[in-house]
Amino acid sequence: MSRLTPLNAEHEQLGAMFTDFAGWRMPLRYSSELAEHHAVRTTAGLFDLTHMGEIVLTGPQAGEALDYALVGHISALAVGKARYTMITQADGGVIDDLIVYRLGDEEFMVVANASNALVVAEALVERAAGFDTVVADKSTDYALIAIQGPKSVEILSGLTDTDLSTVKYYASYPSTVAGVDALLARTGYTGEEGFELFVAPADASAVWAALLSAGEAHELKPCGLGCRDTLRLEAGMPLYGNELTTSLTPYNANLGRVVKLDKPGDFVGRDALAKVAESGVDSVLVGLKTPERRAPRHGYAVLSGEEVVGEVTSGALSPTLGYSVAMAYVAKASAEPGTQLLVDVRGKKQPVEVVALPFYKRAK
Repeated sequence: MSRLTPLNAEHEQLGAMFTDFAGWRMPLRYSSELAEHHAVRTTAGLFDLTHMGEIVLTGPQAGEALDYALVGHISALAVGKARYTMITQADGGVIDDLIVYRLGDEEFMVVANASNALVVAEALVERAAGFDTVVADKSTDYALIAIQGPKSVEILSGLTDTDLSTVKYYASYPSTVAGVDALLARTGYTGEEGFELFVAPADASAVWAALLSAGEAHELKPCGLGCRDTLRLEAGMPLYGNELTTSLTPYNANLGRVVKLDKPGDFVGRDALAKVAESGVDSVLVGLKTPERRAPRHGYAVLSGEEVVGEVTSGALSPTLGYSVAMAYVAKASAEPGTQLLVDVRGKKQPVEVVALPFYKRAK
């Protein structure tokens, strides 16, 4: 039986088509994935992200525990700031990519992907042993709603007393939205301007309804997981299970910048990641584009002539760009932008060109 978010009734009323995702009953789309994708790029879209996991660490050594547990220098994070980071195995393989919010001097919230929330929570409990901190899985204490798109500031500003012009990217603020308490964060997974709102499950319906009402004049649309995937793909953002797995390190994904080898003390995966940083990787994540409408899909082989040099991790026809794009791991010798390769699309060798990521970047 799939778990239901506090907004399940609202999704049904809006005519959502549902899918099971990581054990949750989640909206896949409401109208069409294409219309929802375009809404986020041109006006605004509203997402229910309650399936994400929230793990809270409190105590005098919460920051130090996270420094040991994760690859980032989390104790250096200022109160009110957020940081993208990862938790890895001892061999450097990625268990999950995360966002950590510092809520107070001795309080941090780790947001994990839905499919890995329990694994991350258990790993943090294990790795925090010996530190003066308490680890608590608070996922059931939060509903998470995201508003994303160029009109998101205009829509949200009428519902909060927080001056959104002062809210920095990757920062969070205790606030009120539609009259209820919320942690307001300027974060997202679409490549667009936007905010994520952590609220009590009992308040989720009121906040959702207020955002829909305020967004009506701006053509805001409720959005499902379908367009979320094409949006993050265009923005070159990795998806766990596709671009990130336990068999890959952050360096393979061109995310070595999140690994802070120079931070004080040891951390899980440090020795393995230091060796990778020194020796380099055999395969790297690249973007591929093709004029063909048939998009390369997850698992398709990438070839240089007759030689298999990699594998597609994600692919779709880009609604914004009008051509097909994909992300793939390829041998380093084939990773230079401009390199002409082939993808085996159901037996047909389709030409692709290696391009720099992201495919799409919003105008500032």
